[in-house]
Amino acid sequence: MNEKSCASSGYAQSWEAIDWPTARAYVKKLQMRIVKAQKEGRYSKVKSLQWLLTHSFYAKALAVKRVTENAGKNTSGVDHELWLTSQAKFKAISKLDRRGYAPQPLRRIYIPKKNGKLRPISIPTMTDRAMQTLYKFSVEPIAEPYADPNSYGFRIGRSTHDAIEQCFTILNKGKSPEWVLEGDIKGCFDHISHEWLLENIPMDTQMLMKWLKCGFIETQKLFPTNEGTPQGGTISPTFMNMTLDGLERLIHTRIPDRHINGKKHFHKINFVRYADDFIITGESQELLKEKVLPIIREFLAERGLQLSEEKTVITHINDGFDFLGKNIRKYNGKLLIKPAKSSVKSLLDKVRGIIKGNKTVKQELLIHKLNPVIRGWVNNQRFVVSSEIFGRVDYEIYKCLWQWARRRHKRKGHKWVAKKYFHHIDNRQWTFAAKTKSSKGDGFVKLEYATNTKILRFQKIVAEANPFDERWTTYFEEREGEKMLHSVKGRDALLVIWRKQKRCCPLCGEKITSETGFKTRLQSVAGKPSVKIMVHPDCSKQLHCPQTDSEPVPLQTGGLREA
Repeated sequence: MNEKSCASSGYAQSWEAIDWPTARAYVKKLQMRIVKAQKEGRYSKVKSLQWLLTHSFYAKALAVKRVTENAGKNTSGVDHELWLTSQAKFKAISKLDRRGYAPQPLRRIYIPKKNGKLRPISIPTMTDRAMQTLYKFSVEPIAEPYADPNSYGFRIGRSTHDAIEQCFTILNKGKSPEWVLEGDIKGCFDHISHEWLLENIPMDTQMLMKWLKCGFIETQKLFPTNEGTPQGGTISPTFMNMTLDGLERLIHTRIPDRHINGKKHFHKINFVRYADDFIITGESQELLKEKVLPIIREFLAERGLQLSEEKTVITHINDGFDFLGKNIRKYNGKLLIKPAKSSVKSLLDKVRGIIKGNKTVKQELLIHKLNPVIRGWVNNQRFVVSSEIFGRVDYEIYKCLWQWARRRHKRKGHKWVAKKYFHHIDNRQWTFAAKTKSSKGDGFVKLEYATNTKILRFQKIVAEANPFDERWTTYFEEREGEKMLHSVKGRDALLVIWRKQKRCCPLCGEKITSETGFKTRLQSVAGKPSVKIMVHPDCSKQLHCPQTDSEPVPLQTGGLREA
């Protein structure tokens, strides 16, 4: 057995001493070997590699790291246990052992949905979440090659932007399909058939059975789980994707394009899915209703699922439809994708709630509360036709802030209030900003404005791209680099690296400029942690990755040209 799967004593004596780049590289290398063995039809090799991965120290450490750094790290299960300290995290690694493992029941809570109803969420314990994440590492490489080409939810390297860009691709032409089936699966996570999962998910069936049948606790009573997989489980999205994969191929197989009088006739069937929401296009309303819908219902019934009749509708493209927070509609033959009205309303309601709930706080603190909300929404909408709506959002937020400022100084005039809270900064005369003092001098903490964000065209991922296939490594490096370049934190990180290298390539010594372009790489040095460097595109070819398990491939997380 590979020595890296042994006890942690051979590698690190504390949480801080774990070499994370090496851990990530080792896990990624095993995942790539699983994909290779799967392609070659060596299924016994796949199982042995899965066993090696789920019993390795590095994978267990990464599983603990994953569940203690995500949004649910402060939410406990029925045992009320949290791993908030380094000692607790390091101790948790030894708990992830298959022998004697028995998951605890889920903690059932309810969260409100947009329609006013309540959504049940079942939360596993921290140990169960880490164990699920550990086995997720071994299942994802097998699930990826069999995924539908146009499925974008809960898959590495894919996002809602890819799904929306695919919608634009299939609907923007003059001969594009005009009818769209909007599909929604009723309680997808809660009703997946356990029998189907046990027969079709390629993993340790004993572990899978334990998770599916562990039950849940509500009002201090234990209830059995006879169907579904918990929404709070870290591996549940992967199970859901594997359950729905195959629908796109089935529809194309059942309804093939046909030849009429020697000419090929296209049904214009296209499929786009994100999690359990999907759209299917067709040449006519009758085709979607009479041929496509029965296939979908049959496919879902085999898996214990059914469509939500109230949310599943057939729409003409001229009437438009909402999908993933965007409105997709043709105006006089031209396709425009804009932020959905419900998305805009949700943002403004949240902003107004923050402003009304902080009537007496300092201006600087209010700005710090508002900026992440505004920035997150704007970054999500910056790849569609958003300029006009961005202007409206800025104006609505300005009105709320003006009322907030006027309320604080009822005896002061408008000019005094404007001078205190709004300043002329750059090209904007009315910038909501607070003066600050620091060792570097006076400055401003400014509000984020939507109209300051540049509208970009998103580059959709190649449908066949597989993050666990070695052939696509360079492709994902460059996409990750582009993603960094388009984010504030990413640009700041690149600037720090560039200045640290004195604006030169560490391999050839020449300057890195906008004309030369650059790529980012993780350079692995013997005895030292891997460091991220910026190099010329040609110089990056000189960096060769080791190919042995004893010396894991260093992670390569960037690759871009300077804008």
